[in-house]
Amino acid sequence: MIRGVRGAITVKEDNEAELVSATEKLIRQMIEENQITADQVASILFTVTNDLKAAFPAKAVRLIEGWRYVPVMCMQEIPVPDSLKKCIRVMMHVNTNTAQEDIMHVYLEGAEVLRPDLSTSNQA
Repeated sequence: MIRGVRGAITVKEDNEAELVSATEKLIRQMIEENQITADQVASILFTVTNDLKAAFPAKAVRLIEGWRYVPVMCMQEIPVPDSLKKCIRVMMHVNTNTAQEDIMHVYLEGAEVLRPDLSTSNQA
């Protein structure tokens, strides 16, 4: 069965190094908390808010050994007034037998406000 694993992180500045580093941190934590291997991943969708333009966050996936062939795509978030700024969101489609309620969604660096009910930092 395919399940969606959600994640989000914010950055302070719109520059390539920060976007890629933050995204790599987020993806690695999503992988660790859900014990995901590249072979389980059908695809990963990334969105960024319209104030982030310096780099494609999907570039971070290529920094993870063994993840070269995972399909990735980047898009821009809908610019909803008063929404969270400088935010990178991830939807990873994973083949897993894990129950929906047992998926560990990861929200970091201020992005916890998007889904406080799902944030792993609130489940400890």
